[in-house]
Amino acid sequence: MDRSEILKWLSEEDEGRLETLWYRTDDVRRANVGDEVHLRGLIEFSNYCVRRCHYCGLRADNHGIVRYRMTADEILDCARKAVEFKYGTVVLQSGEDTGVETEWMASVIRRIKSETPLAVTLSLGERGDEDLEAWRRAGADRYLLRFETSNPVLYERIHPSLPGRRSDRVAILRTLRRLGYEVGSGVMIGLPGQTCEDLADDIELFRELDLDMIGVGPYILHPDTPLGRKAVVSCRLSVARPVRSALDVERSKLNVERSKLGVEGSSTLPTACCLLPAARSQVPDTELMTYKVIALARIVCPLANIPSTTALATVNLARGRELGLQRGANVVMPNLTPPGYRALYEIYPSKACIRETAEECHLCLESRIAAIGRTIGAGRGDSTASRDRVQSAPMSEANS
Repeated sequence: MDRSEILKWLSEEDEGRLETLWYRTDDVRRANVGDEVHLRGLIEFSNYCVRRCHYCGLRADNHGIVRYRMTADEILDCARKAVEFKYGTVVLQSGEDTGVETEWMASVIRRIKSETPLAVTLSLGERGDEDLEAWRRAGADRYLLRFETSNPVLYERIHPSLPGRRSDRVAILRTLRRLGYEVGSGVMIGLPGQTCEDLADDIELFRELDLDMIGVGPYILHPDTPLGRKAVVSCRLSVARPVRSALDVERSKLNVERSKLGVEGSSTLPTACCLLPAARSQVPDTELMTYKVIALARIVCPLANIPSTTALATVNLARGRELGLQRGANVVMPNLTPPGYRALYEIYPSKACIRETAEECHLCLESRIAAIGRTIGAGRGDSTASRDRVQSAPMSEANS
């Protein structure tokens, strides 16, 4: 699939023609990664963050949230639950927390690797080469770092660099590959100022980086961020407009359906597109656009592991995850974070399943996966593409 075809599908709105894309994508998924859905147990172990990203509720300037950092024993308790539920992987995720010291994290990784059969995925933001190498040697298998957008101007606008340190996530992704990690990245769909051309470039970059994991989800506003506050002001200024856009109408329909399902909070959030009401090329932050990007990512990176994200479940509690799985995804990430911490990890508000226990989340996902005729994957669910690189990967302490 070349760039022109990618752009064609990104702009396609006809339901009948999109069915052709869904069938094609599902065939590619089945042929390359099979019908198994791999479960990755998510542990959100710290919500501290030194960054000031304009879209994220964990940003350092948000003084309205209670910060927490789990202990090593608490993390290990969650990992043991993953083993009990027969997950093959735990994902250790945090804000970019400089309080997470290199050796402390390495010790946690070594404990998980010595006490369980789990693969360990890290999602800790931008860290130095020495940290990444130490954690790889301690036994970490994978690293997730979204580049968010391949448009450098848009990236700098929403993700300012730290003083004296330029943010270059693509360079970090290449370092992770050199160190022997399975490498994951991804983007948000519907960032203010994002165009279909930007998304096409993002998908091309997925292919260029030969990613082992690709995570995409709709951009969801957080009101306590610069983008969220601008959107609220813009929507107030435009409330008297007599004619609403087609996107506004669809958003209203979605909000009605969400109310029927009892979903609270985010149905009242303004759309990101309020920031650019006259920008016809603005990518909508919709469920449909997210499915299109998942589908196209599967076609251009057929061997990648692609999750159906919590953000999809947030915008469509009834069927979001299932539709993601039927349109290219093969991974789901049930949340193992203890309930006392889970609500505090608020990248965006009203996250799906925020009040569920790990056990409830596990049982729910099992039944949802069975309902669409898929099976739960056994083992670690390693990237097929990564197996071809294993001969040149540095040896970890866990295997040396």
